[in-house]
Amino acid sequence: MELDFTDTPLDTRSIKPHEIEEVFEDPFSIRLLPDNERADGEARFYLIGKTIGSRGLFLSFWSNGKKARVISARDLGQDEKTYYERKLAEMK
Repeated sequence: MELDFTDTPLDTRSIKPHEIEEVFEDPFSIRLLPDNERADGEARFYLIGKTIGSRGLFLSFWSNGKKARVISARDLGQDEKTYYERKLAEMK
């Protein structure tokens, strides 16, 4: 899937585009189901994952199946970190 950073609403000073790409490539990332059906065919998803440097990020993005555009990105909260670690332990 191609990431679209054109006219992104993100503050790229605090979260770098390469960190977002790393979360998408995290083999243990957790992709949550779309939040609702949309008339335009785009689905919005949530992604919890870690960068190569172990920074945990929560991403909200839309996808049409070919491209993904990140709507928001932030560091994981404590509950989300715990959830990620628990799911990671279940996979091992």
